[in-house]
Amino acid sequence: QVQLVESGGGLVQAGDSLRLSCENGGRSFTNNAMGWFRQAPGKEREFVGAISWNGVSTVYADSVKDRFTISRDNAKNTVYLRMNNLTPRDTAVYYCAADQWAYRARPTMTERTYGTWGQGTQVTVSS
Repeated sequence: QVQLVESGGGLVQAGDSLRLSCENGGRSFTNNAMGWFRQAPGKEREFVGAISWNGVSTVYADSVKDRFTISRDNAKNTVYLRMNNLTPRDTAVYYCAADQWAYRARPTMTERTYGTWGQGTQVTVSS
């Protein structure tokens, strides 16, 4: 059963913005930190950012800091990734994932921490 469903990807031009959504379609992850990762063609999947279960704490990769913002609406079981000032280097498949453990005080950047993954949404940024 698919539990995390990403949406909002697409083809945009450099400098544009996008907002990705990650909706929990099954079990609720309102008590779990949520992360965003991405995988560009020919590259390994990398951490983008994460948010704590209560939305108080966030952490970002240096490459997206000050451009990307993660938020969550637990009432809607949805996590968002707002991406501003996109560049071609941001082209990738973007995945959301849920922390395996509930109530972690601070979200982690470690991929193995996340146990449930969505199927990804493609973001393509043209120059």
